[in-house]
Amino acid sequence: MSETYMRREPLRIGFIGLGMMGLPMLENLASHDAFHILAFDTQNAPFDKLATHPAWGTTLTRATALDEFASVEMVITMLPNSVITNAVIAGDADRAGLAGVLAPDSIVIDMGSSNPGETQKLAELLASAGSTLVDAPVSGAVAKARSGTLTIMAGGPDAACERARPVLEKMGTNIIRTGKVASAHAMKALNNYVYAAGLLAASEALLIASRLDLDLTRFAEVLNASSGRNVATETKLNQFIIPGTFAGGFALRLQAKDIATAAALQSLTGIDAPQLNLCNSVWADAISALEPGADNTEIFRFLQQRNEATADS
Repeated sequence: MSETYMRREPLRIGFIGLGMMGLPMLENLASHDAFHILAFDTQNAPFDKLATHPAWGTTLTRATALDEFASVEMVITMLPNSVITNAVIAGDADRAGLAGVLAPDSIVIDMGSSNPGETQKLAELLASAGSTLVDAPVSGAVAKARSGTLTIMAGGPDAACERARPVLEKMGTNIIRTGKVASAHAMKALNNYVYAAGLLAASEALLIASRLDLDLTRFAEVLNASSGRNVATETKLNQFIIPGTFAGGFALRLQAKDIATAAALQSLTGIDAPQLNLCNSVWADAISALEPGADNTEIFRFLQQRNEATADS
C-alpha cells in the first residue's frame, strides 16, 4: 500500500513554478485532498486563477518566501532552466535556498528540464543537508498537463522515487523509472532531440512538397500511414503547421534549451553526433530570427522564411 493511503495526515507539499506547465500540474495535484499544498511563484497571475480552485484557501495556499517551505515534506520545482532551479535550491549570498530551509528527510522533485550535470551537483548538495533529490521531467506538453496524463520520468534512489510516486501519479499516467539521479534529465533531453529531429525532417519535407504544389493534407496522410510517421507528423502537421496556427503548446526557446542540453552530452560521453549538432544549430538560429514567444512548430516558418530569403538574394 502506498504511503499516501497509509498516512493519517495529509502530505505537506510545496510547489514552485506556476508557468504554462506548472500551473495545470498544480491544479490537478490540488484536486486531491490527500495533500496540503503550499504554492510559490514570483508572478501574481497564476494565483488570480488559483483563487477559483475548490481547494484554494483550505488545502491549497500561497507561500510568499522560500523559508515557508520548512514545514513541508516534499517540494516540486517546475522551473524553466538549471540557472533558476539552482538559485531556488542552492540559494545565493542574499537568500537561503531550499537546501538550507528544508527539514531532514525531505524530498525535492525537480520536474523541469534541467541540465543533468547540474542536477547531480544539486543532489549532492541536498544529500549533505539530509534531503534527497528526484529528477522527474515530463513529456506531453500543456494539453496533457491539463488532463493529468503526462509521461513522467523519475531518476533517483529507489526509496525516494517510491515516496514520490503517489504524488507523480496525480499529474501523469505513465511513470517511468530511469535509474540513478540525473538519468531522467538526460533521457528527457535526448528524447526532445529525437522529437526535434523528426519535426525538422517533417518541416523540410513539407516545404519541398509545397513547392511541388502537392496536397499537403494528403501528404501528411501518406506520412502517417507509411515509414515516415513520427510524433511530429502525427500531432503537428495537420493540427498546427499546415493550417498555420503554430500553437502546439511548447515554446521553441524551451525546445532549443533541451536540444542544447542534449548536445552538451557529447563532450561528456565522447560521442560525436552530427545530426544533433545540426538540430542545435538550426534551433539556435531560429531563436534569433523569431519572436521570443514562438511555438516549437514555428521551426517550419523559420525554414520557410530562410528559403524565401535565399531565393530573393
